Amino acid sequence: MSTSSETRTSTGTAPVREPAPVRGTRLTLRSATLGRRDATALDRIDLDVAPGEILTVVGPSGCGKSTLLRTLAGLLPPLAGTAEQDGVRIDEPAADRALVFQEDALLPWRTLRANVELPLAIQGLSRGERRRQAESWLGRVQLADRSGQLPHHVSGGQRQRAQLARALAPGPRAVLMDEPFGALDAQTRAGMQDLLVEVLHGSGATVVFVTHDVDEALFLGDRVALLGSGRLTAVREVPRPRERTAHDDPARVALRREVLTSLST
Repeated sequence: MSTSSETRTSTGTAPVREPAPVRGTRLTLRSATLGRRDATALDRIDLDVAPGEILTVVGPSGCGKSTLLRTLAGLLPPLAGTAEQDGVRIDEPAADRALVFQEDALLPWRTLRANVELPLAIQGLSRGERRRQAESWLGRVQLADRSGQLPHHVSGGQRQRAQLARALAPGPRAVLMDEPFGALDAQTRAGMQDLLVEVLHGSGATVVFVTHDVDEALFLGDRVALLGSGRLTAVREVPRPRERTAHDDPARVALRREVLTSLST
């Protein structure tokens, strides 16, 4: 999206434009069987992701987490049933559904700013406007001083920040994230989780976030979906507030125990 709102810095000296909130989208699976003809991953599942919701998805390795994400992205059609966006069948990828992988997939010959500009160029924005928006997003993910760097000159965490900026810059209505922080060390990973919550706050985008990390799922998610044995076993509300210090809350402890039990069955 090319529209933006304008605020001022705390000193009141320079205008700072931030992208306007986007409108989230509803993602739905109806009696959907997912996978490939020779290998069914999930059988007859029903799932409804509300507009603006952050849904985290957990389950043991090979349970179909990535298959579910690719189905919602339009890369893998259901074997049976339907995948829908706002009631319309998902048949192919679309610009308003961004997919973020564990591998950053940045183009190595383009600077971080040029990588973020790429989807904006595809949208047809002018050179000046896409540069302005790219720099704004790089600032939001704390990479303003690295915008001219090539990907191999920055750290893994910084590349993931740049990938997040590139995914969000064109204003997608849904962001589908496949273990994007899985390769990061614990400290960098926690920082990326905090950054993701901060950047998504008020954006309106719907997020489906696949992870094998239980604590990550409970910190990020409004709800958590549990997969196992080829099916969707449960979808649970995550207690709030979203605070790391809330891990001793009885409701959160009980939910964490349930999620861990589901992973071991």
